[in-house]
Amino acid sequence: MDFSPLSDAVASKSYQKIASICDDLMLQAATQGIAFHDEWPYPIHLLGHLYVDDINTARFLWKSIPSSIKETSPELVAVWKIGQLLWMRDYAGVHEAIRGFNWSQEVRDLVAAFSDLYTKKMFELLLSAYSTISIQDTALFLGMNEDDATNYVLQHGWSVDPDSRMLTVKKQPVVKEQKIDPNKLQRLTEYVFHLEH
Repeated sequence: MDFSPLSDAVASKSYQKIASICDDLMLQAATQGIAFHDEWPYPIHLLGHLYVDDINTARFLWKSIPSSIKETSPELVAVWKIGQLLWMRDYAGVHEAIRGFNWSQEVRDLVAAFSDLYTKKMFELLLSAYSTISIQDTALFLGMNEDDATNYVLQHGWSVDPDSRMLTVKKQPVVKEQKIDPNKLQRLTEYVFHLEH
């Protein structure tokens, strides 16, 4: 089987494309009657779906993987553990699962990229949901120790009250893009033209 499109996507760090490339390759193999299960890069495929936040498809993929492969691939099971924790919204558990496995060289960069993306997503969640939050809770959400979490949010303009150990969230200014309705623009043009003539 030709995995070069997948290899190219991984090499170029185009991680958002991995799930669709793997889905297409799997469909192609299935329609051609090629036995692919033993050599299939299931950990990468599963991580690809988690990377694009498609947990439902990841669940279906997990269910379709033969039991014999699940039993012989601890890395695949470790990836699925991340998926389960995402499904249960165990934010701190996701970070623990990422750090709690010795990832292979093929998967390590993708896991690191997913971890960074997930941390940013959790930061955005905190940003939108809280006006104040404890340092301890922030550290759990971001998967960091309390000092690192504090430094991370301070770099984003938050403030800390050392006595209460609470962080004050600095809301980012919302930039709204104004869209001009072409019909309104046309009517305005006609109106101005009418006034000038």
